[in-house]
Amino acid sequence: MVGASKRYSSILTSNKVVKIGLILAFRSILLVLPFPFTLRRLKYCQKNLLSHSYCLPQDTMKLACSDNKINVIYGFFVALCIMLDMALIFLSYVLIMRAVLSTESLEEKLKALNTCVSHICAVLIFYVPIITLSAIHRFAKHKIPLVMILIADVFLLVPPLMNPIVYCIKTQQIWEKVLRKYNICRR
Repeated sequence: MVGASKRYSSILTSNKVVKIGLILAFRSILLVLPFPFTLRRLKYCQKNLLSHSYCLPQDTMKLACSDNKINVIYGFFVALCIMLDMALIFLSYVLIMRAVLSTESLEEKLKALNTCVSHICAVLIFYVPIITLSAIHRFAKHKIPLVMILIADVFLLVPPLMNPIVYCIKTQQIWEKVLRKYNICRR
């Protein structure tokens, strides 16, 4: 584990990180961009009141009275892409846990697990609300409007609010260790 962490910067260079970031940003734009255009071609003849505080494609599709088969197929494709992302994230954490648990030092194991926990929390904070919202839209027969609005708002607001908190707690722990190591007292 320690040997691998020393090679980390030579394996994952800044140039590679930028390329991976650009590819993922481009992929995300390509996945989300078609929704407004596919929704625009639909005819809406019923009420035009959405059940969320923002335009969720599943919600908008239900207002259409024209054939929305293309939207359903594309939405399914996007859902498969999200499931692939989740599977790859899960696989990467299985590999990380395997590497962490194979280390000899208990201190290194705890340090690595502590870092992994904050990352896993950040991933769960993002994925749990969107999966819940999508599942309710797809499978729930009798939806309570207030619950739908709350879950949608949780998906919209909680990930950007909680990520800094999750990582701030981690950063605060690091800061306290640094202060203790150099015998600096906080006043």
